Amino acid sequence: MMRIFLIDARKSLNLTHQDVADYAKIKRQYYGMIESGDRNPSVKVAKKIAELLKVDWALFFEEKGTKTFR
Repeated sequence: MMRIFLIDARKSLNLTHQDVADYAKIKRQYYGMIESGDRNPSVKVAKKIAELLKVDWALFFEEKGTKTFR
């Protein structure tokens, strides 16, 4: 399931997949899979991405990934 909250947050900050991946120290392709819902990040990676995008890291582990960012 697409993680709409990630897409909204990333776009509102004018960031690319590569920007987020670099900050979280992961590959761009892996971030794309996280955003599209194909992969779940580790807690460490979720916290790093959430810090940059200003979202609650626990959203990564909810069944419905459709909440908006704060």
